[in-house]
Amino acid sequence: MTEPDVRLMLTPFGALQAFAELHPAPHWAQLQTLMGADIAPHAAAWVQAGSGRGELLAQATREGWVHTVMRELRAPDVRLDNFLPHVIAGLSGQRTAALASEGGFCIGRVGYTQEQADILCAAAADFSEFAARQRHRGWPGAGRFVAFHQDAAMLLPSTSFVPFWVDGVAYSLILEGEPLLNNTALVELIWGVRTSGARFSPA
Repeated sequence: MTEPDVRLMLTPFGALQAFAELHPAPHWAQLQTLMGADIAPHAAAWVQAGSGRGELLAQATREGWVHTVMRELRAPDVRLDNFLPHVIAGLSGQRTAALASEGGFCIGRVGYTQEQADILCAAAADFSEFAARQRHRGWPGAGRFVAFHQDAAMLLPSTSFVPFWVDGVAYSLILEGEPLLNNTALVELIWGVRTSGARFSPA
């Protein structure tokens, strides 16, 4: 195996962090470029393509944001309307999930009825707007992620909202039961959305 065969890709944790804001910090914006094409970049070429990337790669590896791949790794090459239900199912402990567009429209679902998904997708968009307003007002407690609990013990959420941004477009994951975000399905989802260049219509 020669050095040019070593490729780079975001870990699930790295993908969640890199795409967590509409306007990412410079280091996150640099790491987003690992998903900029339909194939994972060679490590050496990626480092040479930007100033300070050697140091960034070292930090990203230490922090668990990036991992190396010793093979050719490609983005999902399928129709997103067929792909989304399969990939988002793996992110929910109950295999019940939906993906909402910026306007709160359901663009993919599994496990939910269409009516349930429509209600939750609209709610996720509303909560994202609410959290953004509160952060703008200076409340640091207005985090990006929202979890709802049905039991008083509050051990596991019944439903979670997980927003992310791809090329300036907002999306929200709605996950029923335990969120399984440390999962390569999250990387596949974000990479697939990004490389598709698609703008979705309501499901």
